[in-house]
Amino acid sequence: MSGSPTIQQSLVTALRERLAVIADRDWYARDPAGHLERLRAVSEQIAALQQQLPPPVDPQLRHYFERCSYDKALAFLEAR
Repeated sequence: MSGSPTIQQSLVTALRERLAVIADRDWYARDPAGHLERLRAVSEQIAALQQQLPPPVDPQLRHYFERCSYDKALAFLEAR
């Protein structure tokens, strides 16, 4: 199936990217400012996508995002 990704798929991608950026300690050691900027950008992307979720948003998922529990939000979305 082709076409543009859903908001949920885009969120999963962004949440995975955030984890990858956090885990990339070599990048942080080489370029801390660039690393922080990418982390900031992907976090802003997650916040923007979160606001685009179609209602009704599952209360548990909403709770994870409100608490910035991104690992739990990712696990929730991947389980669906």
